[in-house]
Amino acid sequence: MKALDFRQNFLNEFDTDTKCCSTQQIEDHDGNHVCVQCGTVIGRQYIGEERRAYNSEDIKNTKRTEQKWRSFGPRTILSETNKDSKGDMIDPKERTLYSRLSKIQKSLISSTERNLWEAKPKMKMIVSKMNIPSIIEEIAWKIYTISAKKKLTTGRSIDGFVVGSLYIAIRIHGFPKILEEVCDVALTPRRTVYKSMSIIIEEVLPNLNLKYKPVSIKELIYRFGTDLKLSRNTIKAAMNTFKIISEKGMKKTGKDPKGIVAAILYLSCKKMKEKKTQNLISNMIRITEVTLRSRISEIEEILKK
Repeated sequence: MKALDFRQNFLNEFDTDTKCCSTQQIEDHDGNHVCVQCGTVIGRQYIGEERRAYNSEDIKNTKRTEQKWRSFGPRTILSETNKDSKGDMIDPKERTLYSRLSKIQKSLISSTERNLWEAKPKMKMIVSKMNIPSIIEEIAWKIYTISAKKKLTTGRSIDGFVVGSLYIAIRIHGFPKILEEVCDVALTPRRTVYKSMSIIIEEVLPNLNLKYKPVSIKELIYRFGTDLKLSRNTIKAAMNTFKIISEKGMKKTGKDPKGIVAAILYLSCKKMKEKKTQNLISNMIRITEVTLRSRISEIEEILKK
């Protein structure tokens, strides 16, 4: 049964006050079926659910010529193709016309909009590869949109701001990902991301009432302990070791938290008799063995006090 028939039967059964003086109807631009004489709205045409396509013919029959939507506003796309929506070949004159219209349309797009068009696929790619939750992606895109509208990206790296916005959103929500991983996936140098992050933290976050949270050592202990497939007792021992050195006043400023985490995990493995080499731990956490050994010696001296 069509949606219009269902609507008409519903009105006839329950809405006895709705009367129409004529059977002639017109359909306006909103899909309303209106009486020609009295103007009574008799029904409305609704778009039903999509039919499932099982083969190429079904896909061709169910295909619609609708606008393409994006997450930062709608815009009709004038694609440069040799066929129309029905699959028929376009005449050379019409093809030239559409190509010209496409160029005019692209010229009317603002610089901010072109910036967003370039940044959105990059952020989508990083999010999909790293399995980042959608709520973090929304916050990251909000941060980047404000940065673009404030012209903070002008003369700077778009990739740096994309990665910086995404990593700041990760830190706001406490998601267990480190900057090196995001930079490796995005193929963006950390130096570029650090510059973009400093600008975002200073110019954008105060407007959103958001605060950047540095990475927590406890989160890294649990995350890398899981990656190293350590037992629960070893991870608990690492947590206790971190608690003890924190109470004894170990200085963490100016030091990479990954180095402290690697040293704590290595000492805990040694204590719980789990065989994990320094080379394995340093490669997993992405630090050098020299840094790992220096942090181990510092923690051992603190534990002796």
